[in-house]
Amino acid sequence: MTARTLDAFQVIADPSRRQMLLMLSKDSMTINSLAENFDMSRPAVSKHIKIMYNAGFISIKDIGRERYCTLKQDGFNEVEDFINFFDKFWDSKLKKLETLLNNKSK
Repeated sequence: MTARTLDAFQVIADPSRRQMLLMLSKDSMTINSLAENFDMSRPAVSKHIKIMYNAGFISIKDIGRERYCTLKQDGFNEVEDFINFFDKFWDSKLKKLETLLNNKSK
């Protein structure tokens, strides 16, 4: 049985994962260096890393004995598409309101 991959919103819903993503936005980090910033077990951090990796938010590269995590664009595309849809939606609604208000003031 394969592990179920969470959608982008489930991934970023967790505050610890959001914090890890923010940290990785500054630079690549080893799993151990990420773990040092959280009050949770190393296996718990590894579980969060695996979730972000499976959802396309990070890549993992083995360099020597260390595993480095790097932020990736892929996971953010679903979030961006969702936000862009509603940006266009509200922009359209506000333009209609502006037109209506301009017509009433004439």
